[in-house]
Amino acid sequence: MNAQTTFFRHLTSNYRKWLCAVSAACLFTCGSPALADAVTLPDILIGVTQGFLEFTVEDYLATSQTQGRYEIQVNQIDPRLRMPMCDKELTASLESPAIPIGRVTVKVRCEGTSPWSVFVPAQVRLFREVVTTTRPLRRAGIIEPGDVAMRERDISLINQGYFTALDQAIGQKLTRPTVTDQVLTLVHLEQAEVISKGDQVVITARSGTLSVRMPGEALSNGGLREQIRVKNLNSQRVIKAQVMAPGQVEVAM
Repeated sequence: MNAQTTFFRHLTSNYRKWLCAVSAACLFTCGSPALADAVTLPDILIGVTQGFLEFTVEDYLATSQTQGRYEIQVNQIDPRLRMPMCDKELTASLESPAIPIGRVTVKVRCEGTSPWSVFVPAQVRLFREVVTTTRPLRRAGIIEPGDVAMRERDISLINQGYFTALDQAIGQKLTRPTVTDQVLTLVHLEQAEVISKGDQVVITARSGTLSVRMPGEALSNGGLREQIRVKNLNSQRVIKAQVMAPGQVEVAM
């Protein structure tokens, strides 16, 4: 393999026709002295890899219900490579990694009378709308609506997880500073505490349309939707309640 690459956006019908034409031409020209002299052209291997990756990526996106557009870049194969012409249809499989995103290796193989295999590296880029910053943000700051925006980015380069909706980030606390237009990942944010230990809170107990309120005291810190320990100041009982807002917790009756 060399460092050169060939770029494909989608495998068009014209490319498929060209691939078939090349295969037919190779078979025709190599049919005279001996079939052993026939070779599988590098472009055939690239085409098989491209078609396999398109099918695999489409299947992965559909199965995982992932929205986005993709681009496939297959490495150019050394033109000096001379693999015997296969008397069966070439097959391909994903050698690594487990999912067809990022840097991948495809194993193209011939299972005919003269079997062989070739490993073809490629790059699959997946572009999705993700949460990014609109300005530099300081560590320990709380994300506000104006701090973030949705932008399309190549998520195959992101290893720490990312956010696909603004409300997943808004209200969260930054664990490190960020720069403008930075993709926010799981390592950047943590649940912001809206109730601290010792705070006076209102406990709302609900059952259908019926609700009862009573005073309480937080016995632990908590962020939105988290369960914390709360003391009912009327009964002195300690219960677990869900944080609904600053100073507001809720339990089910």
